[in-house]
Amino acid sequence: MRILLAEDEHTLGTWLSRALEHAGIQVEWVTDGRLADRALQQRDHDALVLDLGLPGLDGHAVLQRLRARDQRLPALILTARDSLDERVRSLNAGADDFLAKPFELAELEARLHALVRRARGTEHPRLACGPLVFDGARKQFVLHGEPLALSPREQAVLKVLVQRSGEPFSKQQILERVFSDEEDVHPEAVEVFVHRLRKRLDGSGVRITTLRGLGYALEQE
Repeated sequence: MRILLAEDEHTLGTWLSRALEHAGIQVEWVTDGRLADRALQQRDHDALVLDLGLPGLDGHAVLQRLRARDQRLPALILTARDSLDERVRSLNAGADDFLAKPFELAELEARLHALVRRARGTEHPRLACGPLVFDGARKQFVLHGEPLALSPREQAVLKVLVQRSGEPFSKQQILERVFSDEEDVHPEAVEVFVHRLRKRLDGSGVRITTLRGLGYALEQE
């Protein structure tokens, strides 16, 4: 999962970014509403965690612009403004969930996973493509009932592909989900990981196909 975190409180943003990354969630963190609006237009995310009190462009304006573009990205409002009126206003503006500060990290993680599952049309916490299954509880892939030995990078790439099996991901989309923004990684690195994964999946009933001009897709044979 790759999220955009729009939070101007530096201490909270730093802690959240590190904690969510440790939990396996890729985080792009911005501290200004204008930067959030730009990131939503330029890059692909699975969910938005949005503070309302942002400088430059407040959270309500960011949310309004997001929905005006008909972007259906799940949006979770994170704010200290814990009032019924604020909740109603945010939900009516297009927010999908609302979490008031202070909060527990475990609850934020659970809400994010639930939002993304609903957006993908499934409530099942296990991701699968034929005999290949990602077990979220064990944080590993299982192929035909047996654990699949993968390096951390290989697992991260395969996890991106299995999230929407049958749909193509470009090299850039995979890079954005697997590598942090601070890492200078060439898009050709994706080809290396895909090549390795194809070897590991050979003859398994699952394959990674190349769709010219679109990217890579995980499919059941």
